[in-house]
Amino acid sequence: MAFSKTHSVAVLAALLLGGCAFADQALFPSLSPPSDNSSSTAGATTAQSQAVAVSSYTVPKVSSGESTGTFVGQKVSSLRSDLQQLQTSLTGQNGQLQQIRDQTVQDSQSYHGTVAAIESRLQVGTTLGNPILVQQWNDAQGALDRINEDVLKMNRLTTDVASTSGLAAYLLDSVRAARGLSGAVDEDHRQLRVLEDETNGTIVLIERLLTDLAADVQRQQQYVSNERSNLNTLAVAIKNGQLYGASLANAAYGSTSLGVAATSPSVAGTTDRPLVVIRFDRPNIAYEDALYTAVKGALDRRPSAVFDVVAVSPSVGSPGTAALGETAARRNAEAVVRSLSQMGLPSERVRISSLSSPDASNGEVRVFVR
Repeated sequence: MAFSKTHSVAVLAALLLGGCAFADQALFPSLSPPSDNSSSTAGATTAQSQAVAVSSYTVPKVSSGESTGTFVGQKVSSLRSDLQQLQTSLTGQNGQLQQIRDQTVQDSQSYHGTVAAIESRLQVGTTLGNPILVQQWNDAQGALDRINEDVLKMNRLTTDVASTSGLAAYLLDSVRAARGLSGAVDEDHRQLRVLEDETNGTIVLIERLLTDLAADVQRQQQYVSNERSNLNTLAVAIKNGQLYGASLANAAYGSTSLGVAATSPSVAGTTDRPLVVIRFDRPNIAYEDALYTAVKGALDRRPSAVFDVVAVSPSVGSPGTAALGETAARRNAEAVVRSLSQMGLPSERVRISSLSSPDASNGEVRVFVR
């Protein structure tokens, strides 16, 4: 599960580069030369942008050479054919990357559109666990799963391109080794020098493609991880019928109280005053919204904060009553910890404990910042 603040990676990059059409080409360059387009001013502008974006990614044409009739000349012809096949593979792999990127953009738009619809409904208010929003949440999760599948496709493509890179390196070594063969004429060596330059140029493109793939995979993996965490928080919001913010896992790591008693806004972590006090003095305490606000405020002030969730039970009454109170307080504390986890707070940042206090007339949960 994960959720979003409606920023698609591709759309954000496009905004930064100052134009969707140009950004798509600049971020996702093609190895094929740009096609002619003169049907309109807009079309001409697009073609010009594409030409600027992909000019350095055009596969260098393999030059032809006259047959010299020597053994080395035959070797040159064979190596030239190998380079052409290598470039064909490279062009196809680049095309696959563009297709994956296009699909990722579509999946991301679908995901963010669904999340935006959920957030809009929550913002104006809705019922608890609205089944329409639950179905939309499932649709958003499906779209995010498709983005993750796009990342897996990129990983598989990276393996293929790495194999092409190995073949290119072997081909370059073969071209250089051919210059040491006996029985060559000057024309053979001239063609070998040209072939070596063209192979080097192709290797440069392969390395660029590998670099692009590595950057894409890293960016998309982080994106999917963040959004899964955000979807967790959105699920809690749907359950309670009210909109929260981004996942606590994504917050820049205040204070409020809940129906909940207010405390000092200072959360430096050196005070024993609780950040939040949740009094379970009636059924169905709606504490999640205030809890989220308080914890996010603490993380904004101090990203390394750790939170102690303490179950506080009354220390007065008979031993049997005290035991029941302690059990109820512990159960409430565990519910608070689950809420924090659903909001995206890592489990290693939360510690749970219990104590009894004469100040607690009813069972309550106190959250401290350390």
